[in-house]
Amino acid sequence: SVCGVKFSPCPHFDLEEEFSLQEVVKKGIRQGLFQSVHDVSDGGLFTALVESAMPGGLGFEVRSNAGVRKDAWLFGEAQSRILVSVRTEQIADLERYLAETNTSFESVGVVNASGLTVDGEDWGALKSWKRTYDTLLHNIMN
Repeated sequence: SVCGVKFSPCPHFDLEEEFSLQEVVKKGIRQGLFQSVHDVSDGGLFTALVESAMPGGLGFEVRSNAGVRKDAWLFGEAQSRILVSVRTEQIADLERYLAETNTSFESVGVVNASGLTVDGEDWGALKSWKRTYDTLLHNIMN
């Protein structure tokens, strides 16, 4: 058992909800609202954050949602979630757009130069996570 949880159901999936979310994201992309867009899937939010940060060699500072167990918040694979980044000057436009489209959202943090911080705790440098990410399968096979 992990964190006292022995069995966990598969994440709920609603095809109409997913379609609606994808339509909102496509329209937002066309409007130039996002700097980046990444699905939250295998490995959950933390993996999406790392994968989003790697191409630019950036990092992030995030705060978990106190209403959700931290491991579930970081690594849960619940469906129909998208991680986006936005320029500071476009935050109000994005929030207005999401409200108009009745799309729920949660601000999780900010982009930084290269460090990874979760709830004020240093999780290391992106370079180290990238090395692990890039070599994991090779290391398992050997």
